[in-house]
This record gives sequence, structure tokens and C-alpha cells, in this order.
Amino acid sequence: MDSNPQGVPGFNVVLLILLSHVTSAFEVPLDPKVLEGLPQPPTITLQSPKDYIFDPREHIVIHCEAKGNPQPSFKWARNGTDFDVESDPKVLMKPGSGTLVIDISGGKAEAYEGTYQCTAENEHGKALTNKIVIRQSRSPLWPKERNEGMVVQKGVSLVLKCRPPAGLPPPVIFWMDNNFQRLQLDERVSQALNGDLYFSNVLPQDARDDYICYARFPHTQTIQQKQPISVVVLDNNPQGERRPRILLPSDPVSTKMVLKGVLLQLECIAEGLPTPDVSWQKVGGELPNNRMALHNFGKILQISDVNESDAGDYHCTAKNKLGSVHHVIKVDVKASPFWISAPKNLILAPNETGILTCRVNGTPKPKISWFVNGVPIENAAEDRSRKVDDDTVIINNVQIGSSAVYQCNASNEFGYVMANAFVSVLAEPPKMLSPPDQVYQVITNSPAFLDCASFGSPIPTITWFKDGRISIENGDQYVIHENGTLEITVAQVLNTGKYTCVATNNLGMKENSVNLEVKEPTRILKQPEYKVVQRGMSARFDCTVKHDKSLTPIMTWLKDRGELPDDERFEVDSDSLTIRNVVEGDEGTYTCIMKTSLDQDSASAVLTVVEATPTPGIVYGKPDPPTDLELTDQTDRSVQLTWTPGDENNSPIQSFLVQYEDSLHHKGVWVNLTEVDGTRTTTQLELSPYVYYSFRVLARNGVGYSDPSKPSSQYRTNPAAPDENPSNVRGVGSQPDNMVISWMPLTGYQANGPGLKYKVHWKRRDGDESWSSQNVVDKSEFVVTGTPTYVPYEIKVQALNDYGNGPDPDIVMGYSGEDVPLTAPEKVQVKVQGSTLAEVHWEPVNASSVRGQLQGYKVSYQRQRGLLGGEQEGQQQEKVIIFSGDQSHGQIPDLQPFSIYTLSINVLNNKGEGPSSSNQTFETPEGVPGPPSF
Repeated sequence: MDSNPQGVPGFNVVLLILLSHVTSAFEVPLDPKVLEGLPQPPTITLQSPKDYIFDPREHIVIHCEAKGNPQPSFKWARNGTDFDVESDPKVLMKPGSGTLVIDISGGKAEAYEGTYQCTAENEHGKALTNKIVIRQSRSPLWPKERNEGMVVQKGVSLVLKCRPPAGLPPPVIFWMDNNFQRLQLDERVSQALNGDLYFSNVLPQDARDDYICYARFPHTQTIQQKQPISVVVLDNNPQGERRPRILLPSDPVSTKMVLKGVLLQLECIAEGLPTPDVSWQKVGGELPNNRMALHNFGKILQISDVNESDAGDYHCTAKNKLGSVHHVIKVDVKASPFWISAPKNLILAPNETGILTCRVNGTPKPKISWFVNGVPIENAAEDRSRKVDDDTVIINNVQIGSSAVYQCNASNEFGYVMANAFVSVLAEPPKMLSPPDQVYQVITNSPAFLDCASFGSPIPTITWFKDGRISIENGDQYVIHENGTLEITVAQVLNTGKYTCVATNNLGMKENSVNLEVKEPTRILKQPEYKVVQRGMSARFDCTVKHDKSLTPIMTWLKDRGELPDDERFEVDSDSLTIRNVVEGDEGTYTCIMKTSLDQDSASAVLTVVEATPTPGIVYGKPDPPTDLELTDQTDRSVQLTWTPGDENNSPIQSFLVQYEDSLHHKGVWVNLTEVDGTRTTTQLELSPYVYYSFRVLARNGVGYSDPSKPSSQYRTNPAAPDENPSNVRGVGSQPDNMVISWMPLTGYQANGPGLKYKVHWKRRDGDESWSSQNVVDKSEFVVTGTPTYVPYEIKVQALNDYGNGPDPDIVMGYSGEDVPLTAPEKVQVKVQGSTLAEVHWEPVNASSVRGQLQGYKVSYQRQRGLLGGEQEGQQQEKVIIFSGDQSHGQIPDLQPFSIYTLSINVLNNKGEGPSSSNQTFETPEGVPGPPSF
């Protein structure tokens, strides 16, 4: 049984069955009311972050909250030793809590820096918080320095150093002038991550005497400034045009280590004239477009939420018309420990076994340490029932009084994670958590769910009864869920009644009863009908409804999905709506809704008001075509189309159909694009790239569609990279040493631009080899040669054109070609079952020798001769029986009695059959005599 008893698949009604629940432990958290009054070891519910930087102008608040029964007490350690909270008048522990409030208003805030850890303890165990490092925010003054003026020639590169003071946390850097205006940054002038200001080449307008670097410290919201720097630009010996040169990083090759999950920032600043453009690429891979961003005019590459695939070499290229220069940054991705599965609290009954698992990952691999009640498990009191195996602790045959809190700590050089998990040993008789005498109501033919939430230790067995005596069994229309809920999949009136669930364990039993009422559905028997009424006459809509007599129905009428007008001309009774003296404003859609507490039904009809006329009748016709098509709000991927409706010819227009023609790919073919409500005369159309669109509109009323409108003006969308990849990608071998990769090619409409081709990738699934790839043009298949026989491959096909690549393709599985099997079945035995039936057994061949997809086994048999004396009949034609799949035996029917047969077996795959087994000879016995003939 599932060890999680809480949660119900629904909250209706259900018929139940006798069901037995068996489990080794409850996983916690449970519903809080389950644990009320029960012993419980401490659980940490709130703690401060591991790294806590405090503002010296505010109190230090270190959170430590926990729950348990009895209520836990709290104590703290500071820098590895006990911290006597009561001896320091500036430190207060909140009542009923472990949270510390430290008053630092009198100064000496740095005296409280350090590493803190809280312990929550009761008689059942001890739970610990993380080690919380407390540090004071600092915003030091700028070191005194004398800034010499910078005198440079026009065209040279220039770096203005910032050198901000080290703060905690580090400051935010920006450059301004004396008027507190931020300096304009662009491709030529940029600020490095360390705050320095770089000029790729200096221009006369760069001359000024107020370059000021500012540092803003976020925690204290203070700003420090560097002394102004002056720059004088001379033009007597200007530097001419030159190739780019990388200024930052300064070394030919640089390295960068980054932790998994954080933000990676790579920086590349170059000088040159003209100003170089900077671009990035990953060697042997692609940049992750969905996590990548370029900043500082392309000089900073950011990759968010870094993972192992982001490791590798990154090329920065700076280029101008005179040449280019490259720099390689080697990125190494490490990972502080992170949870795959943290240990979970357990509730065990005496003599049960519990398992705590601590699954983590990290780079390098984390070291796992176990603690029990805060003590390293190897130093804890010896417990032979407890076994530690790396990331798993197994506690066997637990007993009352052996409750404890276990801590798992996983660490490497980049950090740690720590989790508490208690093991609570309880012996509790069953208790019911579901409210008693609950009434469930459902509609016929809908599912019903009856709740039976219980708790006990050991976990109770649940049994259901109907009307106090009929035991309900799982199957057919009844499903008993693992949490005790009874489901009636299709409730009927005969399922109405009283249901009782009984929870039992070795300490007692508890029962709870609920009632199920199955009601008839609400149905509209007579729906309102479409009305065409002359102005000044009356219109009546009928709406006759059937519903369950025990439910109170409410009838509501709507006009155009809103309330009826507050007008005495509208009269509503139990089954109809009458509109007296109709006017044009009464036209619209009228809906009747019959609703009960369990269900509802609705129906609609349209009212059309026409002028009174002495003519004998009204002639209805299809609408006239729309006119005046206009295209506005034009973008690469959308356009707004507006039109003027034609005459509706006495039948309201119900909808407009918008069609398009693509004169670039399919001239003369009109395709349905969208259909909009007849009350609208404009729509926003979603478009595809690289299409020459013309649009037309057709109107539809009760008679039919109008003729098409005249086409709109042509609208051409710009090319773009493909939005999709080919479908139906397959990999199937046609020969033993190849694999044919095929796909459904994109249409011209899907290509999104010229130069459509396909990048085919493949690699063996079971190897460590990297992806191979090949570009394919004007074909929808590619043959990979030199493959081993029948091995699985991972395959993906990506569309690309002259404007870029399509999305990352999905990986599909393919196989190289098959070859005929190598070996024959062995240990062939024939067991004669009667005069006309035999059963053959064999040992299936080894899977590796099949060399393809196993199709089955072919049994070939032939009658050699009869055993009756004097019989002259010779050999008969060989017969064959195919046994599909991985079989090891089969029956051969319709044999002739008293005969000698030979038999052999071959294994089959899609390529053919393997060698035959050795021939087996068997004899059939005499048969039962037939009736005499005269």
C-alpha cells in the first residue's frame, strides 16, 4: 500500500470494497490533526539563511522555529561552543521560540559576528538548523589617492581605473559627472564588471575633467565616490586605424570556474579603430538561447542557471574592417551539494523497519555524514538495530522509546546541505479523520468518491460495508484507493444508501458511516428555437426542463450572455420567456439555464426582428460579400484585417471566414485561416515568415456562405529561422551495415525562409561517442553507413535556412539494419499429446545472435510414412507453423495418427531466418477407430 494515507482523489461519493492496507511506515508531514496529542520529535519549521548579512543600524534577528510534542526547548551554539543567551542583556530569545533578537543599537555590532547554530530538543530527539554565518554589512570609505590627469592622443585606447573599496556585500559601480548625470555607454565606451571604464578609441568629445566613479552599498544604501579624473584629448599626433586587440581578459587564454545553478558572466572588451564588434560562440556546441543574454553591447555574455552542459571553451571574437582577434575562456562547472531526495520523517510501529535515504549530487561528489540527535552517528550510543550504508540508514525492529532525529549532512569544498528527519515510534489504535455521517450527493452516471481517512500505528486495514452488512469488494464498478477512499466509477440510483468503513489494527478498531444519494440529471426537454419576429409583435421562447424532484432548480435567462434588460416587456415564467412589442434592440441570443446544487443544463436561440410588411413572407438569402478590406498594425508575425460587412439579406450574419493565398509557394490556392464571430469586423491574424499573403473574407448566415470578397492588398512577411523541425523522424536499416534516417520534410510555408536544409544528427545510444551530423538539401532521408548490425541510435533532425536554425529537435530512437540470425534453437524436444497433437519445446536462442528484432520461431514438420503395415503412401509436403515473439514451446495440431514425422526449428527476424536445428523424429500413436461403413 502507498505509505502516504492523506489526500483523496475526489470529494463526491463511492461504493466500497473490503481492502487490506499493509505498509512499513507513514511518511510525514501528515494532516496536522493526525498528530494532535501524539508524541513527536522536533521539526525545524523556520530558520535564517546560511549567510546572513545584517545592517548595523537594525537589530540582528536569527530565526529558529520548531514544532514537536512536547513543545521543544531551544539552545544555541556560537563558533562551535555553547552560547549562553541569558548572560548577555543585549540578546533576547523570543518566548516559545528559539529566535534570537540582538540589540546592537549601542554599537559593537561586530562583536556578534560569527557562526550560529540552533538546537530544538524534547524528550524524543534533537533537531538542528544549518550553521548560520552572521556578518555585518560594511561600506568603507574610498582610499585616499591622487588622480593624475590623463593626456592622450585621439584614437588611442584608454582605461580609467575605479578600484572601489571592498564592501560587504560588494558595491554596485557606476560612473557619473559633476552634475550627477550617468555617463553615456555604447559600443565604444563600456564599463567592465570590476567597474573600470574602457574606451576602445578616444574621440575629442571624450575630453572632460569630471569622470567620477561611484560605489553604492546596497545594505546601508550609502554611496561613496572617487576623486574626479580629468581626460585631455590631443589631436597633434592621432593614432590611425588598426586591428582589434583584446584588453580584457589580458591573458591569451583565461579560465572561469562557476557553480551549478548560478549566473555565469563572461567578459570580453577590445580596443581598435574602427570600434570592434564583439561576438561569442561555444567551441563544439551551441549557446543556450533560452538561458543566454548579451549585455554591455555584446561584451558580456550571461548564462543563467548554469549546468554541466555549459562547461567548455567559449570564443570571444572582436572584429573590425581591418581584421579580427580571438580569446578563449575555459569554463569549468562545479556544483555545491544539492538534493536529489532529502530524508523524510517517518512514523513507525513497534517491530517495524524504517529506511532513511539521503540522495545528493554535486561536483566534486559530496561526502555524506549522518548524525543522530546532533551527534555524529559513529560517536552515538551503539545501536545494533541501526545500519548505515553511505546515503542510507536502516533501522530494524524499532521499539517504543527509540524515537530520534537524524541529520544528513552532504558537503564538498563549495558548500553543504543538511536535513533533519525524525523517526517516531508510536503504538496507536485507529482514529478516524473524516467527519462522521457525511452526506454525499452525485448525479447519475458520474463518479462518486466516499472518504475514509484514518490514522493508526500500525497502519490500519480498511474494510467497507454497504447498509451495514454487504462487504464491498474491489472490482467492476468499485475502486478502493490506497488512502481508503471508495470510488463508484459510474454511480446509479441503486447505489444510494449507507456506507460504513472500518479501520482495524492490532490495537483496536474504529468505524465511520457516510450516506450516498444518487440524483437524476437536469435535462432540457424542449429547447428554445430560432425566431424571426416583426417589430411590434411578441416573441416567446420555450424551455421545458426535467430535474430530480429532491433538488431545488433555479431557471435563469440571459441575453447575449448578460442579464435580461430591466424592462416590463420581458415576462419570465417557469418554462418560457415572452417579449412583448419587440423592437430592433431586442435582437440577440437568448439562453435559458436550469441550475441545481449539483448540475445544470442550458440551451440558446437567436431572435431576429424585421420590419412589419404586408408581403406574404420574407425572402432569406446568403449574405453579400464583405468589402473594403484593409491591413493595419503590420508586423513580421501578425497583421490586423478590417472589413465592411455586406447585406445580410434578412438572415443575421453568424460568422466571417478569413482565407489567405500564398502567391510565393502556392499561387491560386486559398486556405482557411480563421473564423470569427459575426458581430466582429476586425481580427488580428497570426502570420508565418516568408509568405506573400493576400486575404479575402466570406460571410456566413443561416442560408450559407457569401461569395468571397475581393482580395486585400498583398502583404509580404520577412524571412526568419524555422519555427519547427521535420516530423515523423525514423531510423531503420535497409542493410546489415547501414541505417536510413528519414523524415517528413517541411513545406515551403513552414520553411520560413530560403535555403531550407536539414541538419541530421546521430550517435550510438549505448556508447560514449559524440554526435555526428550532416547537412542534407532537397532530400528527406540520409543513409549512415558502416554501422554495426542492429544497434540502437539516438537521432535528431533540425531544420535550418539562410536565416538561422530551427528549435532544438527532439531525440528519437532508431536501429541500424538487421542480418539473418546466427544460431539455431537447441535442446529441441517433442512431446506427443495424442494421435493428432504434439507439443514441441526448445531453448530460445541468445538475444545477441538474433541480430535484429525477434519475430518468432518457425517450426517445419513433415510426415515421412505411416506405421500401418502395407501402407504405400510416401512423404507428404512439408508444413510450417510460426510462433510469434519470444516463445519456448508450441503445439502442432492436425497430425495423422500412427505416423512418423520429422521436425526442425528456425529463429526469425525481419531479415529472414537463421539456420535450422537438427531434425527431430517422433511417432504419433494409433487413433480412435471411425464408424463402420457398409
